[in-house]
Amino acid sequence: MNALEQLLLRYSESPQVRRLVQALETLESPRFQLSGMSGSQECFVLSGLYRAQPGHHLFIADDKEEAAYIQNTLANLLEKKPVLFFPDSFKRPTNFEALNNINVLQRTETINKIATSAANGEIVVTYPEALFELVVSPEALEADRIDLTVKETVQVDTIFEVLLEYGFRREDFVYEPGQFSVRGGIVDIYTYGNEYPYRIELFDDQIESIRTFDPLTQLSVQNIGRVSIIPNINTKFSKGQKTALFEVLKPGTLIWVRDFQQIIERLQTCFEKAVEFRKTVSLIDESELAEIFRDGAFTTPAQVVAGIQRFPVLFLKTMPEGFRLSEKIIFHTGAQPAFNKHFDLLIKDLTKNTERRISNFIFTENPKQIERFYAIFEDLQANVQFQPITKAIHQGFIDEDLKVACYTDHQIFDRFHRYKLRQGFTRDVALNVKLLNELQPGDFVTHIDHGVGKFSGLEKININGHQQESVRLFYKNNDILYVSVHSLHKISRYVGKDGTEPQLSKLGSEAWKNLKNKTKKQVKDIAGELIKLYAKRRASQGYACAPDGYLQNEMEASFIYEDTPDQLKATNDVKEDMMKPYPMDRLICGDVGFGKTEVAIRAAFKAVTEGKQVAVLVPTTLLAHQHYDNFAERFAPFPTRVALLSRFQSPKDTKAIIKDTAAGLVDILIGTHRLLQKDVQFRNLGLVIIDEEQWFGVKHK
Repeated sequence: MNALEQLLLRYSESPQVRRLVQALETLESPRFQLSGMSGSQECFVLSGLYRAQPGHHLFIADDKEEAAYIQNTLANLLEKKPVLFFPDSFKRPTNFEALNNINVLQRTETINKIATSAANGEIVVTYPEALFELVVSPEALEADRIDLTVKETVQVDTIFEVLLEYGFRREDFVYEPGQFSVRGGIVDIYTYGNEYPYRIELFDDQIESIRTFDPLTQLSVQNIGRVSIIPNINTKFSKGQKTALFEVLKPGTLIWVRDFQQIIERLQTCFEKAVEFRKTVSLIDESELAEIFRDGAFTTPAQVVAGIQRFPVLFLKTMPEGFRLSEKIIFHTGAQPAFNKHFDLLIKDLTKNTERRISNFIFTENPKQIERFYAIFEDLQANVQFQPITKAIHQGFIDEDLKVACYTDHQIFDRFHRYKLRQGFTRDVALNVKLLNELQPGDFVTHIDHGVGKFSGLEKININGHQQESVRLFYKNNDILYVSVHSLHKISRYVGKDGTEPQLSKLGSEAWKNLKNKTKKQVKDIAGELIKLYAKRRASQGYACAPDGYLQNEMEASFIYEDTPDQLKATNDVKEDMMKPYPMDRLICGDVGFGKTEVAIRAAFKAVTEGKQVAVLVPTTLLAHQHYDNFAERFAPFPTRVALLSRFQSPKDTKAIIKDTAAGLVDILIGTHRLLQKDVQFRNLGLVIIDEEQWFGVKHK
């Protein structure tokens, strides 16, 4: 039994949870008030209660963000039990201008799971704005559901008509719920009842196979024997076929209410905004959004209160009027202390907990953080006792009853903790589909095997009696090439000099093949020159930095965001280069906002801790000031001097900075081309960082 299971076992056997189990078994629709809890403790109590007595739970958080954190924490604690999230249908709560089809899909999935679940219980997390919308009743869904099975005989035209009748839109490729595509004997359907779309393959009029697939890669996920097609739940069901979520819940579902008054106030706000938005809907507007608001499929605060009153309820704050208290259960819990990245305070606190016989647990999503903790404690020669758990929880706490302290790494290091919700598949990430949707007839494209052609749209062609969608490309002499939609990876948008049209390639000629061979030879020549250059650099003597120490671990751990896998790999690769006995020459590539600056900051810190100076060269004055602000903020807790050299400084300040740099009093100097002038001298330069290196010439570099 691992540390997390032991911890949850302690909660399932705690006096408070045992009392809840007893009351739920003996009382009819009891009302509890839980007081004294802190941090994410309610998630541990819910998990312990579920382990002690599996049942149905609905947790109503104050808002979407809190609901997401609770769902994430519960899902991490109960890793073998799916924790369902029930969102509202819109891109942002109470912002009724735009629907989010992924949210609509998730709502339908959750209702299906609740209605058809054979498990001992389902755990659902939601928030007031999601409760405001009515849901399609399971009976109505079942009545309008169409099932297709393998070996069943169907007509493509019939499927086509049914999908249009059900409110689906025909697209070239599916990437969100409510879409379908037909390509010969292949029908792709993204229904509202499943995370992945379905691909139905027909042989004549018989279904040969059904499988789910990933829209991004077009690769199969799982072969299945049956597909259920659910209509567009926004437009194909009347208000009479919809009901409140509480009507779908299983009898005896335990309702967890964070703040009852907050629920009522937010529901009232939703109601008022919906009334105002409905006034803006035109009578001739036939959009999904317009139909939803004309139908008025929403609930009122009074109806939600009536729905909650039918179930057992746990109130986590004050007991509201209209509910009769069955029992008040008290916890004695404190919040995780604020350490503000001061490890001496953390060590004292952990040691104090151990002396008081409180078990220390540190939760982190990233195993690398555990290594950092051990390294920091070892460097500080601190003999602290704690159990690491590689799971993320949102907020830490100290439970005086069970004698456990659950701390989070992001609170220790004062980092931002990001929640995760399902994002779905969009044009932005489905690259092949995105390319096809963006191309216009007449755009130039490059085919990896046939060269430069001109895009002319999509066309259905007959292949062995089957209709198949293909991309039509024009080449020299008006030759036409048809490319199967399954070979889209071979096509890319033509990239060349701005304002100049390329020459179309000739199909069947050796010109494109010869051009590729010539290019390959030139690439090999360049590679040969680079190999000689790197061999020369490898033979040069450099400075080998020591492995990471306490300060390096502390600085990296204080980064406010969680490292991405690529960011962590880039950081480790750079530091490994710096520990080698020959000069480093590494290029870091990444889009804006992907964390390249943080990699540079960590490398600079490693150089500075070795007594070396760092030069940061940037192409513009504005960028120099931005980097100066970032470096100065990150290095503020450490005895490091960061200086800026730019044209906005006075001659007096410039002269002083140059003098201090030459004397070794400046650790990190940031500037534009001014750094390259002869009067700028370093006493012990160890690392050069060039940002936007393409703006600097070979001579400069």
